[in-house]
Amino acid sequence: MNESTRPMSGPASPEAARSGTTVSSADGLAGDQSKAEVTSDRASVSASAAVAASAAARIPYERFLQCVHCGLCTAACPTYLETGNENDSPRGRIYLMRGVVDGRVELSERVRRHLELCLDCRSCETACPSGVRYGRLIEPFKVALHRSGGSGRRAGWFERFVLYGLFPHPRRMRRVLRAAWWLQRLRLDRVLEATGAFRLLPPRLRQMHRLLPRPLRLSEPPLPERLPARGRRRAVVGLFTGCVADALFRHVHWATARVLQENGCDVVVPRNQCCCGAIFYHSGNERPMRELIAANLEAFPADLDAVVVNVAGCGSMLKDYVAVVEEAPERPSGPASAAPGDVAAFVGRVRDVTEFLDELGIRPPRGPIPARAVYHDACHLVHAQGIRAAPRRLLETVPQLELVPLEESDICCGAAGSYNLTEVEMAERLGRRKAERIAAARPDVVVTANAGCQLQIAAHLRQRGLDVPVLHPVELLDLSYRGHSVCAR
Repeated sequence: MNESTRPMSGPASPEAARSGTTVSSADGLAGDQSKAEVTSDRASVSASAAVAASAAARIPYERFLQCVHCGLCTAACPTYLETGNENDSPRGRIYLMRGVVDGRVELSERVRRHLELCLDCRSCETACPSGVRYGRLIEPFKVALHRSGGSGRRAGWFERFVLYGLFPHPRRMRRVLRAAWWLQRLRLDRVLEATGAFRLLPPRLRQMHRLLPRPLRLSEPPLPERLPARGRRRAVVGLFTGCVADALFRHVHWATARVLQENGCDVVVPRNQCCCGAIFYHSGNERPMRELIAANLEAFPADLDAVVVNVAGCGSMLKDYVAVVEEAPERPSGPASAAPGDVAAFVGRVRDVTEFLDELGIRPPRGPIPARAVYHDACHLVHAQGIRAAPRRLLETVPQLELVPLEESDICCGAAGSYNLTEVEMAERLGRRKAERIAAARPDVVVTANAGCQLQIAAHLRQRGLDVPVLHPVELLDLSYRGHSVCAR
């Protein structure tokens, strides 16, 4: 199959597309599909038809046609930057998805891999002059891919026991992490690494171990259900704690609560809140996702001024609840249902913590932090939520903190939710790329607003032998409010 790079022509009309008129793909995969794979088996054809029908029910066809194939997205796409393959770019993937829906492109293993390799970082949305909402194409298409059997595989032990059985449950996860904490505490993890014993673990479990924070911080108790504002009360907010973040980064939740209190906020932490549902949504498991949406809507009181989130991936999912519910072709009833008006009202109150503090007007911290810092833009904050300046403005209020530029600050680090556990090779390439850019800036501290990015970047900095802390913006604000240094965190 031809892998040479050819320019992509403009989009066909809906009538031409549906009638089978071919628009050549950038590297020839989709355009030459009928010639190269005429002899494909019936199972593949059946899978293509099932995915096409499911995707067509979820995605308004006009969304595909918004892409004018200008190619400006390619320079912002991490997978295209790494592979140079047009089908690993947003416009290439849009062509492939549209071709599958039209019945012009067969859903072969090769096509699936191009689509599955997408990080869903949505950097193309920032770059696109036509306003293509790529996330609202690739995400429902991947749901259709999984639900219709088009992914070519069923959920294995890792999905069942780890992604679904462990990650969405913070208490369960903290119990499991206690064993890893003891290994670190007794330095047995170093012995096991030195002897090669960890190589006996399945690859994904090895990757999970490699990504664990050093050291694990599991001593923080759960937050109380309400923390009062300090000084004049300016707002009453709910704090979303999530699942993996509450298991691994509860100290960030405490820092977030303290910073909100310092800025005159009563902080409400509902006990019955739960996972945002992104883990289930991105793997096409819609029913538990709907149940989690309904549970979170019920958990947070309607009279809150805001629902504050400190994990960019969770915030993006919460803000996408309206779109996610609308795209589902079946509308459930009972406990898994949520009224559209209630969903929209909830989404309207969701704010990233940096966004909220910037809108509220931060009370400047006074404690000096003499350090050189770089800020990595978490994809689901800068691209999915459009929040770029707010975190930087907040960091600029910290006395003596020098914020220096980071090359490719808004290119994905490779974390992308659970991507660095399921697409390890590409995640490693992007992690190394990010670590190289950070090392070149010679920072004392790295700052980013997403738990997954913290894990990924810290692991790759350790791999390079760099002892540089990776902190959330609210951690630096909290240290400054309390008059502590970075080393005392």
